[in-house]
Amino acid sequence: MVEGMAISDIMKVLPHRYPFLLVDRIEDMVPGLRAVGIKNVTANEQFFQGHFPGRPVMPGVLIIEAMAQVGAVAVLSTPDWAGKLALFAGIDKARFRRPVVPGDVLRLEAELVRMRGNLGKSKATAHVGNDLAAEAELLFALTER
Repeated sequence: MVEGMAISDIMKVLPHRYPFLLVDRIEDMVPGLRAVGIKNVTANEQFFQGHFPGRPVMPGVLIIEAMAQVGAVAVLSTPDWAGKLALFAGIDKARFRRPVVPGDVLRLEAELVRMRGNLGKSKATAHVGNDLAAEAELLFALTER
């Protein structure tokens, strides 16, 4: 079990960079099995300029992406998959339960359900406080960078 990763450690695992790196910290992780991460949602996020003026709401697709990045950290932190690239293969059962707005702290949890060859599936959730903001089953393929 890993008890946390700072942004500099996350950037060693994920190829994403600003403005598309959507995980600020990993709080807890069992490599290859699960991870819990944090995304601090701030008013100066680039996407809030147009989504929506006067009523900023984090786009659902970016919440899904943030959940996927947390799962990718868990998978890509294993020796077998280190240095690979995780690509979406599908998104199932995605549900959005509440808007995510500036000032929210997203707690992102991803758990690996299945891994078969280079294809995998995880269940992921995003919470704001005690409220479930989003959930989905994420399918992914691992490939060379």
